[in-house]
Amino acid sequence: MPFLTAAQHWDVHRPPSAEGKNFLVTGGNAGIGYFVAEQLAGTGATVVLGSRDAAKATAAMTAIRSRVSEARVRHLALDLADLATLKPSVDALGLDRLDAVVCNAGVLLDHPRRCETRDGYELMFATNHLGHFALTGWLAPLLSAAPAGRVVTTGSFVAKSARLDLSDLQVTRGYRPKDAYARSKLAQMLFGFELDRRLRAAGYTTVSVVNHPGGALDPLTPSRPPVHVRTTGQRLRGLPAGVLLQGKHAAAWPAVRAVLDPVVRGGQLWGPRMLGFRGEPRLEPVRGVLADTETATQLWTASVDLTGIDPFAH
Repeated sequence: MPFLTAAQHWDVHRPPSAEGKNFLVTGGNAGIGYFVAEQLAGTGATVVLGSRDAAKATAAMTAIRSRVSEARVRHLALDLADLATLKPSVDALGLDRLDAVVCNAGVLLDHPRRCETRDGYELMFATNHLGHFALTGWLAPLLSAAPAGRVVTTGSFVAKSARLDLSDLQVTRGYRPKDAYARSKLAQMLFGFELDRRLRAAGYTTVSVVNHPGGALDPLTPSRPPVHVRTTGQRLRGLPAGVLLQGKHAAAWPAVRAVLDPVVRGGQLWGPRMLGFRGEPRLEPVRGVLADTETATQLWTASVDLTGIDPFAH
């Protein structure tokens, strides 16, 4: 199936062929990332699941192959919370080009104790933002080698009501896990938009696109054993929430479209059609805190200082 033209309708159930392309999905072993990987595998592309847990990645590949008989999937050991391991992981990819990376993996803590990585950074900020920031830098040559590489960053609608404290990015004061998570997702999204501005200014063909999945619940998510098994009782209990929310298979649609659709452009934001919570992917306006270019610039500078890497600097 050829790539769609701009005039054709996007069908979430029949995305265009991407045979011969290489995609990396961070956190592709579970949750929304699993369904992003499954749907991309169905296009004929080679899909690499970035995961620190080899057993979970193996389970995910088993589930994908049970639905996509000729799926080209493999695992890449990847720990976004450990910055020193990212370059060796990228070296282990063994690819001559990468057509897209989906920066999907994320950590959401719900206990009140603040956790740090071995680098001494707050865990959610380090994993969700700094890890992807540094990973993108190491992947830059592979993305540039593709005819039209894409960096697809998955944020969250909770980021729209968050505020970054540039003087306390590590959330050392007044730590609350939900607020820290929202800030980390805002940082991710600001990075995605700022990255595209820098790519355009430097004349790169690589583009950066941001998406968010809306609201996704396990009871609305179809079974994918051994990764996810939904009982009949869970499905029935989740039905009322389906009025406003959706399963993780549908929550993957904005990221998949951001990777594949030829009409997608850098600097765009894609999310679910119905109030940003559920439905097929649509283009959303970039406004409010997401359009704060001054904060994005300052965050970029701070991220370079913290990681020692400046994506696409050369």
